[in-house]
Amino acid sequence: MKLHGFAPLRFLPFLLLISCLAIPVLADDRGEGPLDPSQPKDTTVEQIIQKFAAKEKDFRTAREQYTYTQDVTVQTLDGDTVDGQYHQVSDILFDNTGHRIEQVTFAPQSSLERVTMTQSDYDDIRHRLPFVLTSDDIGKYQVMYVGKQKEDELGTYVFDIAPKVMEKGERYFQGRIWVDDHDYQIVKTYGETVPQVHNPKHPEKENLSPKYTTWRQQIDDKYWFPVYTYAEDTLHFSGNDDVKMRYIVKYKNYKRYGAKSKITYEGQEISKDDSGAQPNSGTPQQQPPKQ
Repeated sequence: MKLHGFAPLRFLPFLLLISCLAIPVLADDRGEGPLDPSQPKDTTVEQIIQKFAAKEKDFRTAREQYTYTQDVTVQTLDGDTVDGQYHQVSDILFDNTGHRIEQVTFAPQSSLERVTMTQSDYDDIRHRLPFVLTSDDIGKYQVMYVGKQKEDELGTYVFDIAPKVMEKGERYFQGRIWVDDHDYQIVKTYGETVPQVHNPKHPEKENLSPKYTTWRQQIDDKYWFPVYTYAEDTLHFSGNDDVKMRYIVKYKNYKRYGAKSKITYEGQEISKDDSGAQPNSGTPQQQPPKQ
């Protein structure tokens, strides 16, 4: 996110910003029970990490075979009053050849005036807000076990995540994740995308963003898919220019794409079903907060 006035305001599909502010020790605590710092029983931390990283790789492949609707709202706030807003709703679909496409269904004119969206915002909302930590990527991160915690009715293992090294031009997640102790899949993330760009000598090159929380729910009785992201934070730009931001992203209407799709779960192929996916009714579900 850049301050408006240094560059022309540009509007791109799925624009949203998440960059780097300091991560506090405590995450968004809605629905969380007390944190138990004791070591896990009947397993090791390394085994938990290996299991959830493998499941996350399956999850990433599976989500690429689902259609869904993505509803993005970005707001600037004066106190508690919204004084600018960007809103876009898109369907994530497949064309006749099976290629992924994005179809905008609702996009009123943006009224944002104090900030400018950037191309990195587009990439962040697609790849970082619904953070995935697979066995292919986990070597890039420091993964520290924090303890056990109830997330609504779910039992979870809690880990703090930070990149080991930041390569130029790359963006990373930094924060906390909650891993279901039964399915070994991430059910909630809290953090930020790093690096955050500060440049007091060239404010037009700054790119800041708020911390965010993403909740997941179980879809199709197998995968924990992102359903809701929320952030509200004040961005501190150079020159004492502070901008309070809020954004809300909803992911809904997940349906499995049936044409020529192959999805595996724990090494087994799942049967094709064009009827769409519904949340599991037999497993406890963590519930994102109502806003």
